[in-house]
Amino acid sequence: MQVFFKILRQSQNSEPWIQTYTLDVDPGNTILDCLNRIKWEQDGSLAFRKNCRNTICGSCAMRINGRSALACKENVGSEMQRLQQLLAASNSTPGETLPEITVAPMGNMPVIKDLVVDMSSFWDNLEAVDPYVSTGARQVPEREFLQTPQERAKLDQTGNCILCGACYSECNAREVNPDFVGPHALAKAYRMVADSRDAQTSPRLEKYNQGTAGVWGCTRCYYCNAVCPMEVAPMDQIGKIKSEILHRKDSQASRSIRHRKVLIDLVKDAGWIDERRFGLQVVANSFRDIKGLISLGPLGLRMLVRGKFPLGFEPSQGVDAVRDLIESVQNLEQQSQPQL
Repeated sequence: MQVFFKILRQSQNSEPWIQTYTLDVDPGNTILDCLNRIKWEQDGSLAFRKNCRNTICGSCAMRINGRSALACKENVGSEMQRLQQLLAASNSTPGETLPEITVAPMGNMPVIKDLVVDMSSFWDNLEAVDPYVSTGARQVPEREFLQTPQERAKLDQTGNCILCGACYSECNAREVNPDFVGPHALAKAYRMVADSRDAQTSPRLEKYNQGTAGVWGCTRCYYCNAVCPMEVAPMDQIGKIKSEILHRKDSQASRSIRHRKVLIDLVKDAGWIDERRFGLQVVANSFRDIKGLISLGPLGLRMLVRGKFPLGFEPSQGVDAVRDLIESVQNLEQQSQPQL
């Protein structure tokens, strides 16, 4: 079958352009196979990274048809099927032209050339979370630090990360907040939090709790989970760090922590959120934060003028069922919490 490959090409500090290549392919050919053939047979100037070709090294991460993936893992057949599903979902019909596969460099990182990006910020942010087990936990340095199979099993999922950068490429929080370290770094951070050999759990949690550079910068968009080729589920690991921080902190620790605790308490209390109480308890810290209280004034006035300020509040139906569900989840989280 013939396929158009539309590749976004770019030189450093220049405007990108799209170059189209036509290739005879089999459905089982990987995108990396196709890129190799384009480079070897049609255009030797095309630049991209590759190494193992076996979904191990993470070198060939790029955006394929709009989402970050490994070129050695995705194949032509699966991409054609995915595009047909997208067309069906949008009630569109395919045209009579050849099928197309678009390939572009990863996001949130500057382009060096074509599909090769500068991953300096990716590595710098990983380094920022200290992704190394603290040797201070070794009471007898000259001996091995043994773990039980159960302790080691807690590290399996995060240990599968191959640092391909797919999650970082798709991270909405990173796109708007240059201080956010990224989902890859926080997934590795949770590996250290859960590691029985590490003796720096409390300092780590304090560090990951700082502003929006750490876990509170995550917007919970789920893109990192959706694109991770190794099912590390970075957003889930960020949630586990948040749960551990919330377990150790009270609502006076910070607005981020208060936001989470108040939201859960209000939903447990009434089935949904009473916006009046939410603003006063989170932003104004129950009248303790005068600046926060003053900041609510303009918003409250605009809402009153437009008739959007709720003068009354009625609990939702099924409050007891909602409360039972929340408490069940909290009990499960407590049971699955690592013994730190």
